[in-house]
Amino acid sequence: MIKLTQINGDEITVNADLIETIEKAHDTIITLTTSRRIRVREDIEEIVKRVVDYKRRINSPGASSGSSETRGLPNQAHQKDE
Repeated sequence: MIKLTQINGDEITVNADLIETIEKAHDTIITLTTSRRIRVREDIEEIVKRVVDYKRRINSPGASSGSSETRGLPNQAHQKDE
C-alpha cells in the first residue's frame, strides 16, 4: 500500500498492486484494475518511486512480520539444527 494525496488534500492509501495506469493531465490520474480512477497531487515519478519502494520492502528478506530478522535475532534458516 502507498500513501498519496487526493486533490482536495485528503490522504488516501492505494493498493499498489491494483494500479493499471498513471497519466498526467492537469492532475495525475491513477486508473486501477477495478476501473476506478483517482486524481492525486503527486506526479508520476513520485508515484512510481513509492511503488518501487513498497515492492522492495515487501519482497526483501525478513519483510514478513514476526520473522526473527525483524525482531533483531539471527535468521533461523542459518542456524544449525539441534
